[in-house]
Amino acid sequence: MLSTILTKSFSKDTALLILRVITGTVLIHHGYEKLANIENFADAFVRPLHLPFPIFLSYIAAFSEIGGSWLLIIGLATRFGALAIVGTISVAIYHALVTSGFNIFLLELLLLYFASATSIALTGPGIFSLDEVIIRILKSEDEEEIIPSTNSKKSKADEVKEETSKGGLFQFLQANILSDTSS
Repeated sequence: MLSTILTKSFSKDTALLILRVITGTVLIHHGYEKLANIENFADAFVRPLHLPFPIFLSYIAAFSEIGGSWLLIIGLATRFGALAIVGTISVAIYHALVTSGFNIFLLELLLLYFASATSIALTGPGIFSLDEVIIRILKSEDEEEIIPSTNSKKSKADEVKEETSKGGLFQFLQANILSDTSS
């Protein structure tokens, strides 16, 4: 039991769960605040950047933060949600730099959100997510289709084991990655 808890995979996935849930939970209220007074947000943050359609872009920012936060919290389409947050926070960082210069008090929270969302987008959601559940269901359905009905034929796993024992890394990659893309 202790070795399971201390393994890298379990620790990494637990850390990703904590990062996802806390980032989403703390960031979601920013989106709801934008929706509460969209005109004020557009006047204070979008119009100073001279962007077209400030009200429309304010709604995009609000829904990116709300939708992206919910996706992070539940772990569904996690990378998409994280990228939505990265996009919105990037504009917020640009706004802070243009209007206030390099003011660390304005930038520190934005940079923490940016780093969190970027880390999640790059590493994925981890095993404690709905994305992982969906992937496991799809993989189990694929494995059921691959298993032959007769015992005389070799399974794909046996063929891969034979190929990897005979060849090197290139044959292993070809058998596992390239063959999946062609089927």
